[in-house]
Amino acid sequence: MFAAMLLLASVSTVWYLPPLAAVVSLVYYSSRFEKPASILLRACRLFITIILFMGAIFLVLWFLSYNL
Repeated sequence: MFAAMLLLASVSTVWYLPPLAAVVSLVYYSSRFEKPASILLRACRLFITIILFMGAIFLVLWFLSYNL
């Protein structure tokens, strides 16, 4: 039990970003459209946008904090 808690404590929170972005994208566009094809197409587009934006923010912050 204690070993499992230690293993879960060492998991980086960065791994929560892709599933969270996917769920947010799907929920957002399922409330806007009714056709499954439209929902999936736009949700995939929003998912990629979220991931790229978060990656860009990460790179900016990494560049600004380099050699601090």
